[in-house]
Amino acid sequence: MDDETPLRGRVYGTDHDDTHPGPRPGCVYCELVGGPLDGLLLDVTGWDTEQLADGAVLATGIGRYGAGGRACYGPRPGDPFRWDWAGDTP
Repeated sequence: MDDETPLRGRVYGTDHDDTHPGPRPGCVYCELVGGPLDGLLLDVTGWDTEQLADGAVLATGIGRYGAGGRACYGPRPGDPFRWDWAGDTP
């Protein structure tokens, strides 16, 4: 997201009791869309172009496979900072 776009929401990986679970200045985020992590922000600060194009497989206990499962997300064509859910994997 560019510096002009205000981001809101919780960052993936922050604790639920974190006093500042939202985005931090100087970081780059992708918004996760759909699936079990819908609405969370993923910190991709420092990721190179190839890593961003690959997307991510993220640990989550609330997906189809429960504890130990993972949710797959990838960049949306034309909007690389919105990552769409592609399904869950064990």
